[in-house]
Amino acid sequence: MADGGAVRAAPAVAAEAAAHAARDSHAQIVATLIRVTGDWTLAEDCAQEALVQALQRWPAAGVPANPAAWLMTVARNRATDVLRRATVERRKLQELATLAPTDAESPAAGEEEVVDDRLRLIFTCCHPALALDARVALTLRTICGIPTTDIARALLVTESTMTRRLTRAKTKIADARIPYRVPSGPALAERLPGVLAVLYLLFTRGYNADGEPAFADEAIRLVRLLDDLMPGQPEISALLALFLFQHSRRDARRDGDGNLVPLDRQDRDRWDHAAIAEGLAVLGRVREDGPYALQSRIAACHATATSFDATDWPAIAAWYDALAARSASPVVALNRAVAHGYAYGPAAGLALLAEARAGGALDGYPLAVAAEADLTARQGDRERAAALFREAAARTHAEPERRALLDRAADLSQ
Repeated sequence: MADGGAVRAAPAVAAEAAAHAARDSHAQIVATLIRVTGDWTLAEDCAQEALVQALQRWPAAGVPANPAAWLMTVARNRATDVLRRATVERRKLQELATLAPTDAESPAAGEEEVVDDRLRLIFTCCHPALALDARVALTLRTICGIPTTDIARALLVTESTMTRRLTRAKTKIADARIPYRVPSGPALAERLPGVLAVLYLLFTRGYNADGEPAFADEAIRLVRLLDDLMPGQPEISALLALFLFQHSRRDARRDGDGNLVPLDRQDRDRWDHAAIAEGLAVLGRVREDGPYALQSRIAACHATATSFDATDWPAIAAWYDALAARSASPVVALNRAVAHGYAYGPAAGLALLAEARAGGALDGYPLAVAAEADLTARQGDRERAAALFREAAARTHAEPERRALLDRAADLSQ
């Protein structure tokens, strides 16, 4: 045992502890410092500096009893030093000083409150003065700490484009003096689509093959808070239902070796049926068919099917038709093609897939190639399908996904 209750650990263990604490507390540290200082770059830099110091000190001094509190304290102190050297207003220094030790020691304290720093940060990022794609990107980068490269990949743009987008967004917030608070009245509803888009991508980041599961948990937590903040908003409830349906399969999506298990091979007894029941109850309160409600109804079809063969694919295809008419996007078009392929045969799916890829937005997207491979295999052309699965594997950046695609190719080559 090291001084102050810290536990000595091998360098590798200390590094892992630092990374884990940083991942869990990054959003709270950055959001709190932005609230106090109003300086986005300073907040992010101080959070990063705290992690660097942890990696340097913990191997020798030991891992603190409360790693997240240690990181919060170091980041706060770093911000104080920077502000003092820059002779920033005394008020900001006083506000930093009043960040009570109990707050730092318990970063999770107050999570049951509807308005916490993370929600303030999300609503600030989602100000209508910013373009929707900028709102989404800024929140993913700032509150989740997701690398710019990964955000660019998720939003189908280049890294340089995303870097410029983030810089412009931060500059606009500063120049326009956008307040750091949750709005009220009409402004609250005006910002809702951007907030929901952020939470959707946050959940997706955690749900993806190479994602961080904590992100999915955080998205669910935040959408629950938002549901409390804006009761009666159907799209919030629909998004919560969608998350619950998707997350219910988490334990069945991987085998004992960590490999992805496709939907048609999952053990449905391992699904979280309590989450499915909650999702159905939440969706039952939704009387409108907005984009998230339609996606939730699709997810409900999957969640309630007793087996893959029992899936109501015509219903899913119809819901995708409605979604494409209401909220068209390349990914929606891709999923619609797959649904039609299962509902009405692979030829129908391939025809719609060709339409979806015609504009070039899906170029290089591995799941588009994988969809073509699956439909081609179902048409009986195993050799071409295997080649397409190998092509999709070469394009993906997620190792579990790559292995799953190569396994499909190997099965077809036998």
